[in-house]
Amino acid sequence: MKGLNGSRETRRVEYKKKLRGGRFGIGYSVLRTPSSELLVKSKGFSLIEIIILIVMAGILLPVIIVPFVASVKGSGKPEMATTAMFFAHHKMEEFTKFHYISAALNPIVTSYADVNAANFPGYQWQWEILYVDSNFNVVGDGIQPTNHRGYKRILVRIKDPMNDIYQICSVVTYFP
Repeated sequence: MKGLNGSRETRRVEYKKKLRGGRFGIGYSVLRTPSSELLVKSKGFSLIEIIILIVMAGILLPVIIVPFVASVKGSGKPEMATTAMFFAHHKMEEFTKFHYISAALNPIVTSYADVNAANFPGYQWQWEILYVDSNFNVVGDGIQPTNHRGYKRILVRIKDPMNDIYQICSVVTYFP
């Protein structure tokens, strides 16, 4: 006896057709059947599609490349800053090991000189040791000990190869 949906044999054949057609029972599109001309003719990109691709690439590539190039240019900056601060701290440690009345801490203002031209070309340093008051303002010209309150400011400046300046400062006091 036949059911509402047909015989058992009919249902088996319909099920097998759906399996052959793929997961959702769709074997092929109405537009692109195996014997369709559309499938035979579309074996590559058309000229207009290639031109559109080239125009889109010409618009999008600069947007991507410009930030990348800028980041590559600035990638050496953190290393230069670290090296400059290393030299500044190294020089400051040399000064702070001396006592206030030591000749090494006599007031002086130097001009820029190369740090270590053989191993680190382009780095220059300059330091100044001056008399200051309790607010760290230079007293007089800073060189002569007029009205000083027992403070000397040590300032070390380092210039990296890109001419950026880094400086550190320390104060030495006089304790009799």
